[in-house]
Amino acid sequence: MKIALIVNIDKKRAVELAGKIARIFDENGAEILTLKKFAEYGVVINIDNAITAEDYDELFKLCDAAITVGGDGTIIHSAKYAAGYDKPMIGVNVGRLGFAAEVEPDNISDLLRLLKGDYKLQNRMLLDVTVNHKDGTSHKFLAVNDATVARGRLSRIIDISVSLDDSPISEYHADGILFSTPTGSTAYSLSAGGPVVFPEMKCILLTPICPHSLISRSVLFDGKSVLNSTVKIRDNTPAVLSVDGEENIEIHADDKITVRKSDKILKLITLYDRNFYQLLNEKLKERKS
Repeated sequence: MKIALIVNIDKKRAVELAGKIARIFDENGAEILTLKKFAEYGVVINIDNAITAEDYDELFKLCDAAITVGGDGTIIHSAKYAAGYDKPMIGVNVGRLGFAAEVEPDNISDLLRLLKGDYKLQNRMLLDVTVNHKDGTSHKFLAVNDATVARGRLSRIIDISVSLDDSPISEYHADGILFSTPTGSTAYSLSAGGPVVFPEMKCILLTPICPHSLISRSVLFDGKSVLNSTVKIRDNTPAVLSVDGEENIEIHADDKITVRKSDKILKLITLYDRNFYQLLNEKLKERKS
C-alpha cells in the first residue's frame, strides 16, 4: 500500500510525528510517499525506499491513501487534491481543535489499521464556486469548508442579492455572507452564529455575517440547489470572495457568484465509532480552555 504523508512543516511537533509515522508504516511493509520539499525538512528520516513527488498532483496520483499531520488547515488544503483524484485521507491532529482530524498524536499506531482495511469512509460534500465576471472571464474553485463574500478594504457593510435556481429570494445588508458545506458548519459559519450540521448531510448552508437586521438568519438549502449572488458595490470598492481562507478574488458590480454541490466528494477515513455530537461538545470544551 502506498501512503502519502502531508505535513505542516511550520509545526515542529508535526514534523517529529511524521517521521515516527513514516517509520511505523515502513516497518510494516508500506511504501511512503511525500513531497520533495517535505523531505528537505527532514520529515521522512531513515526511510531508504521513500518516494518523493514534485507536487501535490503527482503525490495524489501515486498514492492509495493520504495522511495529513497538522491541523484542519492542512487537511483542507490536501482535501481538494484527494477529492480530485478520488483518494481517501485521514488527519492526525497537531492543531488546537482539529474538527476534521481523526487521530490524536498519542494514537498514531492506530493508523496501521489502514493496511488491514480496518476502517470506514465518510463521504463529505464539497462546493463548486464559480465567478462569472462582467468582462466575460470566469474563475472556478472547489470549497471544502466555505466560500465567503465580504466587504473589501473599506469597513462598510455591503448589499448582497441571492437567488435560488434563478428566482430572487433574499437581500442582505451585512458585512458579508457565507456559503458552507456541512463540514464547514463547524468553522467560520459557527462563529458567525450558524447551526451545526451533521457532516455527511447533503445541503448548502447560507449564513449572513453581522447582518443589519434582526430577522436575517442562517438558511439550509437542499443539495440540489443552485445559488447565485451579486454584490452592490459602493464607491467602486470591490468586495472579496474567499474560498476556504486560501484563495481570494475581487468581486465587482455585475459579477455573478454561483454556488452548487460539487460532483467531487471528499472521502475521510474514520477509525473510531464516535458520536459526532459528543465529539463536537468535547472540541468546543477544549476551545474554552
